[in-house]
Amino acid sequence: MHILDDLEQRGLIQQTTDDEGLRKHLEENTVTLYCGFDPTADSLHIGHLLPILMLKRFQKAGHRPIALVGGGTGMIGDPSGRSTERSFNTEDVVKGYAEQIQEQIAELLEVNQGENSVVPRNNYEWLSKISIIEFLRDYGKHFSINYMLAKDSVESRLENGISFTEFSYMILQSADFLNLYEKENCTLQIGGSDQWGNITAGLELIRRTKSSEDEEAKAYGITVPLITKSDGTKFGKTAGGAIWLDPKKTTPYEFYQFWINTDDRDVIKFIKYFTFLSVEEIADLEKQLQEAPEKRIPHKRLAEEMTKMVHGAEALEQAERITEALFSGNISTLNAVEIEQGFKDVPSYTAKERNVGLVDLLVEAGISSSKRQAREDVKNGAVYINGERKDDINYSLSDEDRIENRFTIIRRGKKRYFLIRYE
Repeated sequence: MHILDDLEQRGLIQQTTDDEGLRKHLEENTVTLYCGFDPTADSLHIGHLLPILMLKRFQKAGHRPIALVGGGTGMIGDPSGRSTERSFNTEDVVKGYAEQIQEQIAELLEVNQGENSVVPRNNYEWLSKISIIEFLRDYGKHFSINYMLAKDSVESRLENGISFTEFSYMILQSADFLNLYEKENCTLQIGGSDQWGNITAGLELIRRTKSSEDEEAKAYGITVPLITKSDGTKFGKTAGGAIWLDPKKTTPYEFYQFWINTDDRDVIKFIKYFTFLSVEEIADLEKQLQEAPEKRIPHKRLAEEMTKMVHGAEALEQAERITEALFSGNISTLNAVEIEQGFKDVPSYTAKERNVGLVDLLVEAGISSSKRQAREDVKNGAVYINGERKDDINYSLSDEDRIENRFTIIRRGKKRYFLIRYE
């Protein structure tokens, strides 16, 4: 199947600059393509996954992807999709972010694939060397103000104001495409739907500077759709904030839970977008969703595929063990690392004494409002230690109640968990 046909079946193409020309170009050549990622944080989030996986799909089809980290443009700020100007980060901060993001991308794309291995690039290499005179003479002269004002990324900001700095971003991104066209024979740029204006500006710069009397320089652009959720909430966001690819910022368990809790209305769409399952496999999962929605088979498959892809098989196993332990209440099967993940956001208390009466601990940790309430909770069988019910008001915690000598999990009622830490 042609790569464009596969992408269209999955709903992954929002726009192309020249569908017929691009199709022929891909059939006849091993194409070098790129996507840019500005280092605005120390980690990518799942909103970046779609363009990264687009690069991976082209790589699997035999083409050569360039993952461009915007060490230069990241110091300026892209106005696309924003109503306000970004705050500037220092050069050192941006450099640190860029290095971390490059590492993340390298883990997701194939690095030892011979001629079509992913090529890492940082636009600071060339943008930092352009003088103000070169910028105005060699690049600025090819962009009319009217042309730039007509772009959505600029037009949408005019009412609230846009600085010359952000106004110039389009020219810098166009310079990226031109540089990669010249140095890497890169002829295709991929980006989110909000990047259409920047992509087409780059194509225009290539056409103006590289065309000859006999032949017009050809390059192409593809945008992927903006991901929307059926419930109207923003994709990739939870009550706790963004879903990051860095396991220190979003644990593999949290990552797994995000995908497994996908709305029934979105799950098949996300499987098409984010996984490499075949059309036949996806059709089977859709059938299982229709016939037995309560089993949530597609949701589990989506969570498995994404967690394994981003964090590896071992992290997936951990996430599944934590999920099963919390569902069954059998907390004692978890190790300390898994407890750190699974109980990251539950209330915690650091015990001053290692051996303490259960009733006293319930009050000290704020689990019960008073000793009287604590005794009632215990007598009524509402208190569990590491998944085991304790109904003796005289019970004292011992070494046996500590998991790897670091944690005790107390549950009050059916779902209220508390994490007891030990110094």
